[in-house]
Amino acid sequence: MESLKTVGFIGGGRITRILLQGFKNANVTFDKVWVYEPNEAVVTNLKTLHPHIEASTLDAQYAASADVMFVALHPPVLTENLRNMASLISPNTLVVSLAPKITIATLQTILPQNANIARMNPNAGTWVNRGYNPVCFAAGTDEKISTEFLRLFGKLGKVPVVDEHKIEAYAVISAMGHTYFWFQLQQMKELALSFGLSEQDAKETISAMLWGTTETLFNSELSFEAVTDLVPVKPMADHENAIKEIYQTCLNGIFQKIKPQ
Repeated sequence: MESLKTVGFIGGGRITRILLQGFKNANVTFDKVWVYEPNEAVVTNLKTLHPHIEASTLDAQYAASADVMFVALHPPVLTENLRNMASLISPNTLVVSLAPKITIATLQTILPQNANIARMNPNAGTWVNRGYNPVCFAAGTDEKISTEFLRLFGKLGKVPVVDEHKIEAYAVISAMGHTYFWFQLQQMKELALSFGLSEQDAKETISAMLWGTTETLFNSELSFEAVTDLVPVKPMADHENAIKEIYQTCLNGIFQKIKPQ
């Protein structure tokens, strides 16, 4: 087991659950974990899953004064909440916003006393320590603090340091990307079971197929046309253009909605 710094969460929803589970799976512990979440039912659920945390529905002071504070709030309420608790946040705290749209420059105007500010897009694969969690740091962030943060998150998966203007693109592709495939993979598993495969056979087959799919497409040095020619029978070929149009419409739409104006 490894004991690291104190960590605070402002908001106890999905991303907080994902990060806490990832840390648990990686056997990473902290001196203290504080969560501020006004919804008592959410706090109760978190405490059931992670009894070691200290959570409050009323007092954000401890979470705000941690060595690393994750702001796990949606953009519409993030800036207002940060303004309300700005005086509680230690100047030495690394403030990590997990929301799209709100830029580092905006965060700096709310927290002028904090030089250590970052933005991050965690994804659901972090739950099983296969995360892809792009992060960008404010120019004035202490290098020792950012290095320690990257070391910590390296235990949960990949944590590339990216330019801030790419954060919203990563939000659409890596943070939301699971949702484009989960329902399809579940449907494939159900079909596999109906065809006579066992549950374990179906899971192993689909997982291996997906790994090979991405490796062949991205790392074989074949063109897209050459890759797609490797399998002669394409049962869904007649629907490909419609599916592509759905991707174009839905993903362009959400990107325009979340990018900074």
